[in-house]
Amino acid sequence: MEVSKSDKMGKSRLFRIFLILGSVFMILLIIIYWDDVGATHFYLHTTISGPHSSRLPPEGHTSPKEKAEEDKDGSFLSDIDAFVNQFLEGTPDPTEQVRVETPPGDSHNQSSEKPEERFVPRREWKIHLTPIAIEKKQMQDSRKQLIHDLCSSNSSLDFPGKNRTFDDIPNKELDHLIVDDRHGIIYCYVPKVACTNWKRIMIVLSESLLVDGVPYQDPLDVPADLIHNSSLHFTFNKFWKRYGKFSRHLMKIKLKKYTKFMFVRDPFVRLISAYRNKFEQENEDFYKKFAIIMLKRFGNYSDPPASVVDAFAAGIRPTFTNFIQYLLDPNTEKEMPFNEHWRQMYRLCHPCQINYDFVGKLETLDEDAEHLLRILRVDNVVEFPPSHRNRTVSSWEQDWFANIPLESRRELYKLYEADFRLFGYSKPEKLLHE
Repeated sequence: MEVSKSDKMGKSRLFRIFLILGSVFMILLIIIYWDDVGATHFYLHTTISGPHSSRLPPEGHTSPKEKAEEDKDGSFLSDIDAFVNQFLEGTPDPTEQVRVETPPGDSHNQSSEKPEERFVPRREWKIHLTPIAIEKKQMQDSRKQLIHDLCSSNSSLDFPGKNRTFDDIPNKELDHLIVDDRHGIIYCYVPKVACTNWKRIMIVLSESLLVDGVPYQDPLDVPADLIHNSSLHFTFNKFWKRYGKFSRHLMKIKLKKYTKFMFVRDPFVRLISAYRNKFEQENEDFYKKFAIIMLKRFGNYSDPPASVVDAFAAGIRPTFTNFIQYLLDPNTEKEMPFNEHWRQMYRLCHPCQINYDFVGKLETLDEDAEHLLRILRVDNVVEFPPSHRNRTVSSWEQDWFANIPLESRRELYKLYEADFRLFGYSKPEKLLHE
């Protein structure tokens, strides 16, 4: 009897050991599957309200059966998306809307949203029967090819970060890449290059801001004080908090599958625009963070006024020459990186690491915006707002740089040379050889 009892105890112990080992083995299999296969499958379909251009069926050739299957798949994938978000971080969906209630006399107050009242996103794309003009396609091909050639190791152009990989880019440097999962779009915004209007577009498309439970449909209706609110834009640098170790993997899949675009501008004209906007107008934040430093170092003001109101009342403000001196001072970036309004465009958007599908220019903004919205098939959902009438133009360069010493102009060009060449802007010979 003792032997039999001992055998039973031994078998029971052995069974428990096998059960534990089997459970551990199954958990390892699940982890491996998730990391290598499952994550890829799920991430390909993260809350997209419609297909990316690379996955779109030919225009006008979607059968009723295919449409029904697409709707069925979309519903299934939406359930998976909810599970993925809850599993990874236990946080709301990346594109969860912010509601803006409108009580009498106040249209900007926000309140919490009840889950049962969430707005169902639109699923609409415009189908064009006529192809996009070949000239527009050729222009885009030319712009993208230039970037590709200059980013290659064979190019003579050299600049910091050129040869690093996407994985080498610190998370904090990915904060300008806005993701719209509903339409499969990634926009890298560059300040002083129509980014306010493009952010309006992204808010409308992502339906991330609601008023009385309904998303904004006209970009110009989006409240000005909310356009640059970071909580309304889901950017790459937020992925780590939400997705943890899966964040880079997810970024790469979205970069491969989504339509990526950016807009650029003549680098020197962009600097003039930044100076006009931040230092010729009363801006308390920029005055305290930057203007006071410029006045002390280059403006011969040992004790400038503490506030921008007092400074402007006394006729004190940094000159454009002071601004350029600040940019060229080696100590500037030793203390802190360039502010986004004058940081080089390639440092904001990383064109050598990210293969953009569309590169627009402010100089051809209206034409490029129309072209891009058609590529995205959302030109029936949004229209790009009219251009700004007081826009800084390249013809002003000669006057603005008249008081800048020739050597300083040449140093400034060297500082922004990568932007000039990567994005196809001619070297300003007149400014550099007078």
